[in-house]
Amino acid sequence: MKEVELMTELNATNSGTYKFDDQFIVNRLGYGTMQLTGKGTWGPFPDPEKAADVVFRATELGINFFDTADSYGPWFADRYLAEGLKGAANRNKIFISDKVGQTRQGPNVWTPHGEPNYLRQQVEVSMMTLGIDHEDLVFLHRIDSHFPVADQVGELKKMQDEGKIKHIGLSQVTVDQIKEAQKYAKIDAIENLYNVGNHGDDDVVDYAENQHMAFVPWFPLDTGKLVGTDSPLSSIAKKYNVSEAQIALAWLLKRSPNILPIPGTSSVAHLEDNVAAANVQLSDEDFDTLSHLSK
Repeated sequence: MKEVELMTELNATNSGTYKFDDQFIVNRLGYGTMQLTGKGTWGPFPDPEKAADVVFRATELGINFFDTADSYGPWFADRYLAEGLKGAANRNKIFISDKVGQTRQGPNVWTPHGEPNYLRQQVEVSMMTLGIDHEDLVFLHRIDSHFPVADQVGELKKMQDEGKIKHIGLSQVTVDQIKEAQKYAKIDAIENLYNVGNHGDDDVVDYAENQHMAFVPWFPLDTGKLVGTDSPLSSIAKKYNVSEAQIALAWLLKRSPNILPIPGTSSVAHLEDNVAAANVQLSDEDFDTLSHLSK
């Protein structure tokens, strides 16, 4: 007999919801488009039709929060996302978080660029590519030390005032950097590296929750070093009769009500496995055991 009885419906609605505002309410388990590109997050995905199909299948599974960036490809992931969302029955209730402030010079090469006019250009071009008239949520992908935070966040605030951006977020930041940015705009979301094996940013999660900000963990499935015959993650996965990835996502969902995991994949099978994590209800004891696995 399993310690926790699992729901059988495969749907992201089982992960609960997070409310940005009265219109912007999402199921907590989302989808990230980063893997819908070539190697090194560079160039097109080998099978563009398959990429769009994965996005569409995600909508069928109740995912209504998609995370993307023009730097994924660049541009290719956005194109597949736009194509995959075309046939979604609930398109008007699907929300996109986007990111600006990174330039690309080749595979695995990322260079921050926070010049205000460039940030504005990225927003404008992204809206055209995605076929939208405003951005639901825009993250400053990285703070660029060559420009004042006031100028970078301030430009996003200007676009927010113009109705082009609804909510503003920051990516890969410290608590002090968040506090600095809050001087120039209301910050509604944070996107940092965070997972069951690496939650060094616990203070950022807690600050975000206290400030009523969403926390979007990137690389939420860094489970490679945590799996194996004698590993706690694998043992707990066997206990619940689910995959290690589902346990890792369930840990994030239990960690804090403001966490919105966005696991990405180019496989429908992996997508469905990830969505099934919404049905896993970890016990407090198992959650505590996993919480001690961090680097």
